[in-house]
Amino acid sequence: MFSQLKKIVSSIQLSDVHAWLGRFIIWSAAAATGLVIVLFAKATEKAISFFEGIQSEIWWVPILMMPVVGIFIIWVTRTWFKGASGSGIPQTMAALNHDEHQPISHLISIKIAIAKFFLVTLGLAAGFSAGREGPSVQVGASIMHSFRRFLPASFTIDPKHLILAGGAAGISAAFNTPLAGIVFAIEELSRKFEQKTNGVMITAIVLAGLVSISIQGNYTYFGHLNVGIINKDILLPVLICGLVCGVTGGIFSKVLIEFSDNLPGKVTTFRTNHPYYWTGFCALLVAGLGIVSHGAANGSGYSLTKAMLHGSIDETWYYPVVKYLATIFTYLSGIPGGIFAPALSIGAGIGYDLASIFHYDGMVIAMTALCMAGFLAGVTQAPITSFIIVMEMIDGHEMVISLMAVSLIATATSRVYSRPLYAVLSTKFAKGVQT
Repeated sequence: MFSQLKKIVSSIQLSDVHAWLGRFIIWSAAAATGLVIVLFAKATEKAISFFEGIQSEIWWVPILMMPVVGIFIIWVTRTWFKGASGSGIPQTMAALNHDEHQPISHLISIKIAIAKFFLVTLGLAAGFSAGREGPSVQVGASIMHSFRRFLPASFTIDPKHLILAGGAAGISAAFNTPLAGIVFAIEELSRKFEQKTNGVMITAIVLAGLVSISIQGNYTYFGHLNVGIINKDILLPVLICGLVCGVTGGIFSKVLIEFSDNLPGKVTTFRTNHPYYWTGFCALLVAGLGIVSHGAANGSGYSLTKAMLHGSIDETWYYPVVKYLATIFTYLSGIPGGIFAPALSIGAGIGYDLASIFHYDGMVIAMTALCMAGFLAGVTQAPITSFIIVMEMIDGHEMVISLMAVSLIATATSRVYSRPLYAVLSTKFAKGVQT
């Protein structure tokens, strides 16, 4: 027993200066990731508030502003930062799947992280329907991976472990959901579990989370919900929400994949030959949806989702429709931005509508939460991440089983319509195809 204990102590390398220096650098990288993600969150919040202020004063400004800003973002992205386009999660997955000696600076780097930070913020300031959570994954992975150059030569660590840890820390700090960060890294980013990754990933999530909490406080993303009593009466709503969200989420995912496949046709030809006109056209559609919905289609959808979950707003029936279309057109425009937050908002709107259609007046908040997890699962086909992330965001531990069930049903239904979104898009980035 004493000999085994001695082996464990020696493996930790308590007296090795280089080992401690390596650990300190990794801890510093994780803390830096948390700090940048918090600043990113604050910048995007300011950007959304800026747009809401302008739109409330002069309703027609988005018609002029969004195409101009969108075209500028695409020009900057295509000219200098091609790897910064889209969500950021496919690029991170592609970097994890690259061979050891292949360059990945076009997928993750400090240059890409800086571009992602400012371009996503600019897009939200212009009113596009996007989120910062997916981009936070790429930003976190870029920061953690960039710190490898400071590690001592004797300190060996797989660079892919740093990428995975950074991506997990990014999603964790963005939502303040540490458990979801771990599950997301295993289920979505790497799609496998490696024991060697444990220490680095958990350390990164903990330190990034501590930095986030020290600045923003220990908060729940959407606050604690009063979902009422959860009993056998929720079985039918779970089935309804799972099927509806699986169909709508699967179609949503399929549309994004099909357009990224560059299918033959006049639309694809126009998009390929005139990318700036295409972006301007998509921007006009998003602006129009924002005008008819009085701004509900714009931004991440956080404020409306929170209001629905707390029962402080009577959501109009068309909200999930306009948000659904605005998010698709934002993605198709090519600007950097994520779909996590808009997907949660669309799901909330669907749940709110379903509760009204089927007269589940006492389950409005519960069905709103169910469809948040269901629609996210339908889009990403990552059921475990979806139900855990919603559970942590709403502090809804009493809904664990129902959230799990709706996520599994939605994922199974979605697979009838679409392939896994991020997995498909990551293969295109791995081949050097810009989506």
